Amino acid sequence: MSQEDVRERVGYLIKQAQQSFHRSCEERLRPLGLSMSQYAVLRALADAPGAPAAELARRTFVTRQSLRDVLNGLRAAGLASVSDQPTSGRARPVSLTDRGRALLGEAHSIVLAVEDRMTADLAPDDVRRLAALLSTCVASLG
Repeated sequence: MSQEDVRERVGYLIKQAQQSFHRSCEERLRPLGLSMSQYAVLRALADAPGAPAAELARRTFVTRQSLRDVLNGLRAAGLASVSDQPTSGRARPVSLTDRGRALLGEAHSIVLAVEDRMTADLAPDDVRRLAALLSTCVASLG
């Protein structure tokens, strides 16, 4: 298979789109002092308040060690807090602070604007169809 053929493969194009999306988001989140990984953790905390670190790692597609590093940065910046007391077993719930919630609102608007720019040349029905097709791909591999 030639290099040109590889560039037309769906898996390659998905990865290329993901990297372009990630890079564009990173550039626009930088003035807020956030990385895309930090945004993803803040978003996961908003979606699953009090979730233990293992759940957050699953939701953000990172290892527990990587999550620990991101959480330490978010805690140091006053954007997230970890409970002193576990709710069950050894898992200590992690939550957004008020400052984290406010910054997440700004960051979320930025990420949505990048997504809108990425799909700007597609008709609304095509965007919905693309989302449905990608969901099917995820389910097929999940």
